[in-house]
Amino acid sequence: MKDTLEIRWHGRGGQGAKTAALLLAEVAFKTGKNAQGFPEYGPERMGAPITAYDRISERPIRVHSNIYDPQFVVVVDETLLDIVDVTAGLRKDGAILINTARSKEEIMPSLKGYPGKVYTIDARKIAMDTLGKNFPNTPMLGAVVKVTGVIEDEIFLKEMEESFRHKFAKKPEVVEGNMQALKMALREVK
Repeated sequence: MKDTLEIRWHGRGGQGAKTAALLLAEVAFKTGKNAQGFPEYGPERMGAPITAYDRISERPIRVHSNIYDPQFVVVVDETLLDIVDVTAGLRKDGAILINTARSKEEIMPSLKGYPGKVYTIDARKIAMDTLGKNFPNTPMLGAVVKVTGVIEDEIFLKEMEESFRHKFAKKPEVVEGNMQALKMALREVK
């Protein structure tokens, strides 16, 4: 769909890829854009590969299907590179964002010759440093915003803080760690 940003997320059940896709759509909607965020359901279980999607546009979105030719692909778990064709349909003028501690050069052989841009971020390290647990979805969400440019950083952070304060009303101590994870991700994506 022309003038529509399409993102496909690959993760494993329990890593928060679905939640991150839904949060991105929610924040985009709050900033005046039309947005869809949805998972592809199958026999998901903890640790099983999952797929989620985002569509974001200035215009009304009339398509209600999975995304087959995304501009961006987000890989929340790099072990999926060897078992899922994460570059399938990925546009050459798009980009892939991978959660890894490895360099782009080390990752390239797993990308089946994909000629587009490749971004990396160590979301696990950021999550451990800011949240004390391996919840890579929050740093990956920040990295997606930086790579796509879909929302200005400051507006994104403001909206996410409001969202976290609402979602974690009974656990306010979680808000600061999540905000730090987003800020670090915005700075550290390569």
